[in-house]
Amino acid sequence: VELVESGGGLVQPGGSLRLSCAASGFTFSTKRMMWVRQAPGKGFEWVAGISTGGAFTEYGDSVQGRFIITRDNAKSTLYLQMNRLKTEDTAVYYCAIGYRDYDPRQYRGQGTQVTVSS
Repeated sequence: VELVESGGGLVQPGGSLRLSCAASGFTFSTKRMMWVRQAPGKGFEWVAGISTGGAFTEYGDSVQGRFIITRDNAKSTLYLQMNRLKTEDTAVYYCAIGYRDYDPRQYRGQGTQVTVSS
């Protein structure tokens, strides 16, 4: 299993970013996927989950209405469109296999840093 996140960066409050997660080493289309994040000095926070075909999605309360999780099974890639970013969205973002319950002991990629600051 390999997950490689990209697309992070520095953005001003109110801005947008699109994260990507390239998956390999397993049959991506058969796995539900999720995004989680870890802010400095804090534990992991579940952000969003998506079903295998992409028809079902769920979001954490803090990002509901601002973030959109999607996937392209043909490209084995997971996405997170982040809109109306806030300073409190600053964190390292990771993709992981699963839908909602994230175990910090499970495999995740190296993450991508998102910094929201003016």
